[in-house]
Amino acid sequence: MLKPIVIMFIAMSMIPAGDLSGKLMTEGMGVHPSFVALSRFVLGALIVAPLAPHGTWALLADWRVWLRACSIAFGVLAIQTALRTEALADVFAAFFVGPIISFALSALFLREPAGWLRSLLMLAGFCGVLLVVRPGVGGSPGLIWALVAGSCYGTFLTTSRWLSHIGSPLQLTATQLVASAVIVAPFSLPHLPAFTWPIAGLSLSSAAFSMGGNLLLLYVYARAESTKMAPLVYFQLIAATGLGWLVFNELPDLYTITGLFVILAAGLTSASLRR
Repeated sequence: MLKPIVIMFIAMSMIPAGDLSGKLMTEGMGVHPSFVALSRFVLGALIVAPLAPHGTWALLADWRVWLRACSIAFGVLAIQTALRTEALADVFAAFFVGPIISFALSALFLREPAGWLRSLLMLAGFCGVLLVVRPGVGGSPGLIWALVAGSCYGTFLTTSRWLSHIGSPLQLTATQLVASAVIVAPFSLPHLPAFTWPIAGLSLSSAAFSMGGNLLLLYVYARAESTKMAPLVYFQLIAATGLGWLVFNELPDLYTITGLFVILAAGLTSASLRR
């Protein structure tokens, strides 16, 4: 169990780094969120495609691969829209409705064991998300996009487990990136920015961090039940909060800090339940 936890920690630290690069573009350079999504998928595909083994592209004939790609494509669009106006830690805290969605979908559709205690902990995590978003009582409207992104990501996590048997993690990553690029392109092409080296560099780092994190996540999900691994994505909260403080000097308010602690405590406690 220790090795998957270490790999998940690395993966979940890389994903917020990729979104940080996107935030630097959308907030500081006026780049449209859809371009951030497109550049991430296109550059990621260019990096992975030469490494894809024989038979990879045949997987694109499976409609389930496109369903999985839709979930991550619209999730990236939504989270980049949220990051355009919201603090990194706040967005990722609201985004963590995702593991709850994944937990419920995996138990409901994949028939994976859940257990009443882990279910209660997931409910506690959802309460932590509500503390961050505070719908109708002071929460920012931009965080609704983070909830949409989290719901898409939860679907992505479950479909990753669902499809883990049809191809290797590298094959699934390659098809995910290509299909997502095709899905996002119509939204992105009208918003292409003028070329600059900072935008090019941030686009590359966004793609590399995101692709690497999700590739590692696939390796873990191919070897462990998603009901046990899903809570470990809460490690992203640590990285997101630290990066937001270091780069933007963003510190969450008291409600958000409380929500973060509730989410993190519930997630890590759930992860510790091995039986």
